[in-house]
Amino acid sequence: MLPAALEAHRHKELLRFITCGPVGGGKSTLIGGLLSASQSIDADGRQFSSAMRNFIVADIPGSEADTRHVVTGASSADLALIVVDAAKGTLGQVERHAALVSLLGIRRVVLAVNKMDQRAYSQDVFDPICRGFRHSAERLGIAQVTAIPVSALKGDNVAAPSINMPWYSGPALLPYLESLEIGEPLSRRPLRLPVQWVSGPDQPLHGFGGVIASGTLRRGQRLKVLPCGAVTQVARIVARGTDLESAVAGQSVLVQLEGEVEVSRGDMFAASDSPPEAADQFQATIVWMHEEAMLPGRCYLMKLGPRSADATVTQLKYQLDLRTGEHLAARQLSADEVGVANVATDRPMIFDPYLENRETGSFILIDKLTGDTVGAGLIHFALRRAQNIHWQAVDVDKRARARAKAQTARVLWFTGLSGAGKSTIANLTEKRLHAMAQHTYLLDGDNVRHGLNRDLGFTEADRVENIRRVAEVARLMADAGLIVLVAFISPFRAERRMARALLEPGEFVEIFVDTPLAEAEKRDVKGLYRKARSGSLRNFTGIDSPYEAPERPEIHVRTMDLSAEQAADTILRYLADTGALNPRP
Repeated sequence: MLPAALEAHRHKELLRFITCGPVGGGKSTLIGGLLSASQSIDADGRQFSSAMRNFIVADIPGSEADTRHVVTGASSADLALIVVDAAKGTLGQVERHAALVSLLGIRRVVLAVNKMDQRAYSQDVFDPICRGFRHSAERLGIAQVTAIPVSALKGDNVAAPSINMPWYSGPALLPYLESLEIGEPLSRRPLRLPVQWVSGPDQPLHGFGGVIASGTLRRGQRLKVLPCGAVTQVARIVARGTDLESAVAGQSVLVQLEGEVEVSRGDMFAASDSPPEAADQFQATIVWMHEEAMLPGRCYLMKLGPRSADATVTQLKYQLDLRTGEHLAARQLSADEVGVANVATDRPMIFDPYLENRETGSFILIDKLTGDTVGAGLIHFALRRAQNIHWQAVDVDKRARARAKAQTARVLWFTGLSGAGKSTIANLTEKRLHAMAQHTYLLDGDNVRHGLNRDLGFTEADRVENIRRVAEVARLMADAGLIVLVAFISPFRAERRMARALLEPGEFVEIFVDTPLAEAEKRDVKGLYRKARSGSLRNFTGIDSPYEAPERPEIHVRTMDLSAEQAADTILRYLADTGALNPRP
């Protein structure tokens, strides 16, 4: 009998839900009441089962800074259980949770109005709370709200109907969760199988493996391989050493294909008649999770399933006020803030809109230096202009242009505090190169701000955009075969890494003009440090805005030990030693 019971338990339908609400609303007590009425509970209390159904519950902390927890918990949930304290009504935090829930694609909510025992089980307390919440839910696009008056402490309407509220004729909470019709299962959606690993021909089973994100995979089925677009056929499906005729969403499988097809990790197998999109520019909702703000123009690592790419927020369209639904003008996103933005990647990403498929429509953003997850994104749609812009091939390339100049393209990136001597050393270096008949161009921070970047200020967001633009100009000049000298404070490592990533290995030469702050202040030719110390000049590097020194620059110039002429000599020797000057034909 025991094996039969275990088999029956395994095949019960599964409902995933989250619980959220403000601190002190009684969430934990309510979850405890559900668990005490269940047949079985796992060790950490996240999974339980009743006679009718299996459940997985994610309890979201009730603090104000809980955005990341809601995003994590709601990513696979079918329903949200929002708990309200009847004595306090629908607080702003409840509306904020409802907005996040809607944003993450959950369209069914149970509003548990708790602590009804403290309000004499009064319908006059319950009804206004429900009306207020339904009004907010309608604005947010939440299609289904079921309101249940409960007392988690006394057990009223938790596992069974309460005699204390005869005016309420709806179901108790647990029976409602047991009977709720779950939406379309993932197995019925179009096939999506991200390739997570590739086994070589020298291994016992050669093929392509991954977890089916949605749909059903069948032997003999025609597949489209993205992003290359090749169409092939399934020859074999293997799971745990057993051949299968078919496999469904959630199963880990190894697939063998008919014929030779070029497939790499991060590619996707999709139903040939309903493939996902592939684009390198799209609009997305960004949920920011990190204490360091999200800045447009800064480069992050994006992971969408097993596929990775360098990603940049090209435009923050607006910040979303989760309590009012207003669209707020913003230049950046701080921790636990949400906004809608345009995003660009350095390679095509394969996706479905998030509201069509959460598995293939969501991504995370990672800080490339620390490896920390800093944000999450929900893709809306591809930006069509991305499909109409193609790189134009030309016959005269960078190497041909550089050969005509008898040199090798380089970008010499001078970074350091204001007053460190960057412009002086860069100017001397260019004069020496010019005397050697080398073809150069010097991009100086102050000069560029008179033209190309005259619209930018000195906020952190503006500084990021300042460097992004200059890095793109330097890349174009390097493509012309020039030796480009860039003298910018460029205080943030992330933007210097971004500039380096635009160029081929070895082309970017980071030169740290290292001058102690006290010495830079002593020079203060332009009087900027005095203004910064007096408070009349805000966001000045080294005073009230940070400077992140290079960790491994190609050239480290310590100006307390070297004159500007000696520094220029050091740079020229480096260029000669690395073959940048007058290379042999």
